[in-house]
Amino acid sequence: MKITKDNSLLLIIDIQERLFPFIYNNEDLKDRTKKLIEGCKVLGLKIIVTEQYTKGLGFTIPSLKESLEGITPMEKSQFSCCGSNGIDDTLKSEGKNFIIIAGIEAHVCVLQTVIDLCSMGYTPVIVDDCVSSRNNNDKTVAVERMKREGAIVTTYESVLFELLEDSKSPEFKAISKIVK
Repeated sequence: MKITKDNSLLLIIDIQERLFPFIYNNEDLKDRTKKLIEGCKVLGLKIIVTEQYTKGLGFTIPSLKESLEGITPMEKSQFSCCGSNGIDDTLKSEGKNFIIIAGIEAHVCVLQTVIDLCSMGYTPVIVDDCVSSRNNNDKTVAVERMKREGAIVTTYESVLFELLEDSKSPEFKAISKIVK
């Protein structure tokens, strides 16, 4: 099942100021997620960003917010991105099958989103090196469950080159520069 740019969008889940400092391996997560975002922008993918309860957790971290300029995050209170907060309508209107996912926390909001997306007929693509939790074991167990639920697990570099498809693509040099 090949992930294509014409049939994919990127979902960034809750990488927020007050929770981020406590996330396992957070600096690497930030750097890889920024590269994933930049690569998806080069490839022309739609990007959706969510923020969980901003009053308590703050907003998307500044270094990612720079890369997400012009994208208004969708605030939510329920853990899953799916449901009453409006993302379902956005997903339907985009008509994409593959939902590429980066975010925190893997064992709460990311996991519940993946379960809901699978039940709605989408194929979640978990970017393993762009998801994390406060405790690494929580992430490990959550990613295993996501696989059992039907998600594809990959890395940011792998998915960017899969979306690119061909070294003769006009975006090849830009993607190569991003992943270096």
